Amino acid sequence: MIPAVDAQENDVMRKPNSMKGLEDLGRVRLSQNFFLRDFLHSEIADFYRIPNIPEDPDLAIEAGKRLCEELLEPLEATFGRLHIRSGYRSPAVNRFGNENKLNCSTNAATAAHHIWDMRDFDGCMGAAVCIAVPWMVDHYHDESDWQRLAWWIHDHLPYASLCFFPKLWAFNIQWHERPKRVIQSYISPRGILTKAGMANWEGDHAAFYEGFPPLRN
Repeated sequence: MIPAVDAQENDVMRKPNSMKGLEDLGRVRLSQNFFLRDFLHSEIADFYRIPNIPEDPDLAIEAGKRLCEELLEPLEATFGRLHIRSGYRSPAVNRFGNENKLNCSTNAATAAHHIWDMRDFDGCMGAAVCIAVPWMVDHYHDESDWQRLAWWIHDHLPYASLCFFPKLWAFNIQWHERPKRVIQSYISPRGILTKAGMANWEGDHAAFYEGFPPLRN
């Protein structure tokens, strides 16, 4: 496997305080096909001029590596290029988004999710990204077809949570140290598709994604 970062193993990275420092941070390689810069764009940050820069780069990098290596790389290898909608959010960007009703949860709820460099209430590390899969958009058209991809991910990848949205069937996919493996949706059928304790959580769901490509790594 290709080394994930350019920095030395024991170097402690500090929050960049210059454009050069931000450029260097963006060059950190998280996995074979993803660099940290891929996840730093934010419409909220751009429009309202709020820097979207990790307070704790080392934690953001560590969590981002796991997200990319364990979830995004196999998705891209299997389905082709992914479209990144929303990746990392700094605490300041997320707080502003929450306070101004811009589709952001509280910082406490977003820690170890879109806020990669903040551990959650239990002290656990995690990271999430919102992506769309063009392969799905090209091959399926019914509103409920998002469930096909949801069940494929459930059966093949160590995700922590999935949340699907109406436009482009974009969805949040999270890696977490203690994955709950919950799938929910804002598309019909809305609500919880599966979680631990539900009858459909275990077993094989291949009938839902017949015709999908096999998992590639």
